[in-house]
Amino acid sequence: MTGPGGASRRLAVPPGRAGRLWLERRLGIARRGADLLDRKLRILQHELAAARDSAARTEREWTQSCAEAETWLLRSALLEGQRGSRLTAPGKLAEVRISYTMTMGVRHPAGAVYTPPPAVGPWTTPAAAEAARAWAAALNAAVQHAAAASTLRILDAETTATRQRLHAIRDRWIPRLEEAKAELELTFDELERADAARLRMASRQQVRRA
Repeated sequence: MTGPGGASRRLAVPPGRAGRLWLERRLGIARRGADLLDRKLRILQHELAAARDSAARTEREWTQSCAEAETWLLRSALLEGQRGSRLTAPGKLAEVRISYTMTMGVRHPAGAVYTPPPAVGPWTTPAAAEAARAWAAALNAAVQHAAAASTLRILDAETTATRQRLHAIRDRWIPRLEEAKAELELTFDELERADAARLRMASRQQVRRA
């Protein structure tokens, strides 16, 4: 609870009519800001739902492709042994390129392109080649899931922050400004009544003297 004029003092409202203009400008800014944040929040929530679906889908694909790759690796190891599996491993690294986009000013991954290393040499057996293909698919699925999970994490954090900012403006800042304005208007009303009372008293005194 605040006493009379308490909100005005906390907000350092200028005295007199300037204070009313000061409060009205800030109320207008706060309401426009709340409207913009509300619009941003709705868009982010829509994008966040899509990001959740994408992250869940890519996670399933990654899990399935990993299981398939492990099966083919086991078959290759049984046919060739661990040494044969090591010989079929490529000597170069894979490449990953991440593209980015912006959603309501928030930068996040838009997609990922996975380029596997060159194929192994002519000593590759059919089982080893299938294992290499399965692991390339698993790595690609891992890259796609990493990009989708990163997008989900970024959008979720921004959605939470936007919701908190909207709550601060709509539920705390605007009510404080409105309370300060109401107190200021009450002060003006009291001053006007006091002025009117003084004028009536002065008029009566003039009548008596006349």
